[in-house]
Amino acid sequence: MARYSARRQPAITDSAPCPCGREATYRDCCGSFHRGETTAPTPERLMRSRYSAFVVHDAAYLLRTWHPATRPADLDFDPDQRWTGLEILGTTGGSAFHSEGSVEFVAHYSERGHADSQHENSRFLRDNGQWVYVSPMPEPDGAARTH
Repeated sequence: MARYSARRQPAITDSAPCPCGREATYRDCCGSFHRGETTAPTPERLMRSRYSAFVVHDAAYLLRTWHPATRPADLDFDPDQRWTGLEILGTTGGSAFHSEGSVEFVAHYSERGHADSQHENSRFLRDNGQWVYVSPMPEPDGAARTH
């Protein structure tokens, strides 16, 4: 069984705007995925819901939506890190007719008062009919990520 940190979650109410940036409340957007009421229909929606899970410190959801081959045994959240915004830069695949997809994104955060970001092009696969996060995709030779 996976273990994860039970640190106090930041306050996000069901009626608050969803942290993922879509025009919906947390309850009607990523909250429904986190509660297990439904599953993400595309890699982009899964990426958004996973970002929101980092915001609310929902380790159980993150582990549940991680491919078994690359899933860590546990997760720990940095109490000094606050996720502040998500930009989706592009997607490939991921429709009802695909078994694989990718999402390129920039996730913004602050840590101890210093603003920074994480840029990643993530790989997603269907596993037992559900989209799951696999890993970052390798960068093309010569490409550099900026923060």
